[in-house]
Amino acid sequence: KDPIGIKEGFTVVTLGWILAAGFGALPFLLAGTFSNFIDAYFETMSGFTTTGASVLTIIEGIPLSVLFWRDFIQWLGGMGIIVLVVAILPALGAGGMQLFKSEAPGPEKDRLKPRIKETAKLLWQVYIIISALQVGCLYFTGMPLFDALTNMFGTMATGGFNPRNLSVGAYNNPVFEIIITFFMFVAGANFTLHYQVLHGNIKSLFKDREFLFYGGVVLTAILAITTELRVYIYNSIFTALRYASFQVVSILTTTGFVTTDYDTWPAFSKCILLILMFIGGCSGSTGGAIKNIRILLLFKKANRDFHKLIHPRSVTPIRVGNKIVSEDTMNYITSFFFLYILIFVISTFIMSILGLDILSAMSSVAATLGNVGPGLGLVGPSQNYGFIPPLGKITLTICMLLGRLELYTVLVLLVPGFWRK
Repeated sequence: KDPIGIKEGFTVVTLGWILAAGFGALPFLLAGTFSNFIDAYFETMSGFTTTGASVLTIIEGIPLSVLFWRDFIQWLGGMGIIVLVVAILPALGAGGMQLFKSEAPGPEKDRLKPRIKETAKLLWQVYIIISALQVGCLYFTGMPLFDALTNMFGTMATGGFNPRNLSVGAYNNPVFEIIITFFMFVAGANFTLHYQVLHGNIKSLFKDREFLFYGGVVLTAILAITTELRVYIYNSIFTALRYASFQVVSILTTTGFVTTDYDTWPAFSKCILLILMFIGGCSGSTGGAIKNIRILLLFKKANRDFHKLIHPRSVTPIRVGNKIVSEDTMNYITSFFFLYILIFVISTFIMSILGLDILSAMSSVAATLGNVGPGLGLVGPSQNYGFIPPLGKITLTICMLLGRLELYTVLVLLVPGFWRK
């Protein structure tokens, strides 16, 4: 058997996603949910890439079977269709390594098992166990079973599709919000850590520098937004904390669930949420965007570069914990960051030409490239993407795919040299 090479790995992952969205759009078209293919494809790609951006105005009038499919495709997309294929179809064998490398979100982490098939199975087992726990928590605290299931699909995949027009805000239930906030935070963390925690190694959480950075970002953002909301909007510190904590975790993990229209918040809070859209979840999580480990390493690189200006002859390696990060890895992360920003700028320019104001254009791209879902302005939490012209929807659909597959997986297929032998 010839092993699957890098070319085949990248090609299968990208085409797999494009085709899955195409076939996944058929139930929407057959049910008459959408009248045209572009809208159906946008919604399906949004589901499979766990973005959660929607073109639907009224959700609760749609048949339950269609709503179930709409939410379920997020859950499938969460750990990646290809990881599922590698776990289920032994025909791929050891050659699945390249597939998993281009599929599993974020820079490579410690391998759980040497064989990729075993790793994929273990990650899915963890995914299913935590999913079942969330359904149980929601159901036994009073949420209807259908809603508990569909909310879990959106939470664990950090997708954000919801069976209610007002998203999680429709329930107006602090207990549901606490449960969903906790599981969004879990879904935004590295799944290899969850595997270790489920096997009794809780200390691994506090040894993982990315997880600690992730927790720090969450706490800092919650504190800042809670303070501003208490001063300018809410009379109660607890109400401010309730809405701030939910939205911070929802946006940072790129879930995109909503409990209030944060587009009406003061400018400082909205600015923080926009920044969180770029940071995203942890590597090895179902979250999107740039990822915490890359942001952490970029800070370390900036610090190292400042140090070199003062001490030109010093040689200071960049470390994460006890491990030295290679210069190749740092170069890759730096180029990834600039490529991400370049795609953001070009796409924002296209959306502006199509008639969106600058805030709506920027946040629509940040929210789709980062797989967040709702943005600000015309694509804010109380709005949707239905009004955007077809070319704009195609642009944002491409952004979703690029963001979900970490840019290079898709863009490398466009390089002529990639196809030469």
